[in-house]
Amino acid sequence: MNEHYYTEKPTSKANIRLVTGIHRNIPFRFFTGSGVFSTRRVDYATSLLIENMAVPKEGKVLDMGCGYGPIGITAAKISPNSEVVMVDLNERACELAEENVKANEVSNACVIKSDMFSAVSGKYNTILMNPPIALGMKKLEAMISESKEYLEPGGSLQLVARHSKGGKRLEKHMEKVFGNVRQVAKGGGFRVYVSSKH
Repeated sequence: MNEHYYTEKPTSKANIRLVTGIHRNIPFRFFTGSGVFSTRRVDYATSLLIENMAVPKEGKVLDMGCGYGPIGITAAKISPNSEVVMVDLNERACELAEENVKANEVSNACVIKSDMFSAVSGKYNTILMNPPIALGMKKLEAMISESKEYLEPGGSLQLVARHSKGGKRLEKHMEKVFGNVRQVAKGGGFRVYVSSKH
């Protein structure tokens, strides 16, 4: 059976590599490996979300499906007074994210292994997602619906997706769940959708 990057326990050889880049004018170094998403570089959709995400100066941020951690670690860097929780089902992704928290000298982020929200607790001011479309629309729509329960009043869900491959449907579901949605960025066929909890 082929492994996906949302496999819980990857069995492939790790093949650790280092990728570097600059996000929000901050240099980063990330350890990646096989069995996780986008091992050779931070992918375009993730970069689009990183460059356009709005995180609170103080508060709690949830990076849902963190992979090796570029979104959550950048959020922690640009908002040092916030608490960032990074979540993934993939054990290797969690291990790499923990290494990358250390490698980038981030003190306000932690990594939790969780199947979507199953191990998540508390309320958040911001939830960030670059969800795997291959997971299936029903699961992704359930994730959007559940995210509302984990947001503080006034908090926001910020999600990036390819508009022509599921993003348009996810945007409509965000509108249905939250009563509002807006596009804050687009490029390369991807768009960043934001809904606020009123």
